[in-house]
Amino acid sequence: MDAQPRQRLTRAEAKARTRTLLLDAAAEVFARRGFAGASVDEIAETAGFSIGAFYSNFANKDELFVELLSTHSRNQIAESARLMDERAEGKAELGRQLIAAADEDFPLLEAEFWLYSVRNPQVTAVLAERMREPREALQKLVGDALRRLDPPVTDLDAPVTVVVAALFAGLVRQRRVDPGSVSAELYDQALHWLFAGIEIERSQPQG
Repeated sequence: MDAQPRQRLTRAEAKARTRTLLLDAAAEVFARRGFAGASVDEIAETAGFSIGAFYSNFANKDELFVELLSTHSRNQIAESARLMDERAEGKAELGRQLIAAADEDFPLLEAEFWLYSVRNPQVTAVLAERMREPREALQKLVGDALRRLDPPVTDLDAPVTVVVAALFAGLVRQRRVDPGSVSAELYDQALHWLFAGIEIERSQPQG
């Protein structure tokens, strides 16, 4: 039988495919060159597109990296949610997720881009906006955990989310510097200390 003719992509589908391929190529080039060393020309060439195709999807390298970072964060949080749904094994798996994150190259790019962004306020504003969605996803997980405490806590979702995110990022960076100081169990233990402390504080008589 003759092969079925390939259905042509719609304009929106073609644009989405181009964008995805550019992001994949960017991840490869950033890993090889670093944020500062990567060029728009090399990213476009690696993806198999022209410079024009790049600029029809992204305003500049900054915007592309912020998109890559927010996508990476969303994927990490989705994986955390999946692991936490597996109740019995969730705690140990969260620790292993942190170790896996620390052992890949992306934290190096995050650190490099953080330094670049704080020196460029306009980039910081864009980064804060684009990271709002993954932070809200993380806040939902944190809120669920807070409501399982005894007594349930309903007014600390946002600040505890900031602490949990900072704890993860800090331990990832510490492991890159001194792997032996951050075991697979440490993140889980630190989360236990955090939530147990909140639970104890809220169980104390007020006044």
